[in-house]
Amino acid sequence: MENRILNEAKKQYACDMHTAEHILNQTMVRMFGCGRSVNAHIERKKSKCDYLLPEAPTDAQVEEITKRVNEVIEQKLDVYEQLMTREEASAIVDLSKLPDEASDTLRIIRVGNYDACACIGQHVDNTSEIGIFRIISHDFENGRWRLRFKLDSRP
Repeated sequence: MENRILNEAKKQYACDMHTAEHILNQTMVRMFGCGRSVNAHIERKKSKCDYLLPEAPTDAQVEEITKRVNEVIEQKLDVYEQLMTREEASAIVDLSKLPDEASDTLRIIRVGNYDACACIGQHVDNTSEIGIFRIISHDFENGRWRLRFKLDSRP
């Protein structure tokens, strides 16, 4: 009974979309050398992320982002947490957005060996629980590239 309640809470939270955001962030870092999203709004139906870039990605690059995110999802990577000190975490993750009042023990979320990020949100247990990632729109203004994405059901 407790497992079913936990699973239902995760579905309502949209932990699949949130985990996809982690994968998208790491993909952006790897492709463009930018930071993780500066603003994100994660919802069940669609989500958005903003990145600071010198220019808008080309259509080919947008397709490549989509391809890479879906390749990571298809690897069926375990998603898990590690607790570590702020000092240990600083060696593997960017802590610049961490509030000053955060404790010395941090929760680091790992998506296999692909991504690590300090995070307090809920996540899937395995990327196989994430649908097919699709960028539905994007725009660029004053160095901010905003993309909106959805997760489609797997056949």
